Amino acid sequence: MANNIRGGVGHSHTVYASAARTATPDTEELELPKGTRFITAVIDVTAVTATPALTLKIEGVDRASGKVWTLIEDAAVSTVSTGTLHVGPGLTAAANVTANAMVPPVVRFTVTHGDADSATYSVGAHFS
Repeated sequence: MANNIRGGVGHSHTVYASAARTATPDTEELELPKGTRFITAVIDVTAVTATPALTLKIEGVDRASGKVWTLIEDAAVSTVSTGTLHVGPGLTAAANVTANAMVPPVVRFTVTHGDADSATYSVGAHFS
């Protein structure tokens, strides 16, 4: 799967614009603003057909080796809803919601589709 790589993003960024999708879109890699310590990602599902089972994952990226590691992954979403994921040092960890982790300079976002059911959603990310 190809990556979309975006450098020099601002403190708020549209990772995936609102659209109906039936399959996992390309991953989105973002070079974060210098000094970024915290990430809040928002997935807003506004329409579903049947049970699409969407899973949002944020990974760290090591550009030297090309390796990635999971920072946080939410529980599968199959209904109209809005969810948030938080990553940062000193946060109280909570499964599928908050990760107590350092934020690397490059992160990758992926929304995995569990099946071919349609879902309309957007993903936004905010950095501080």
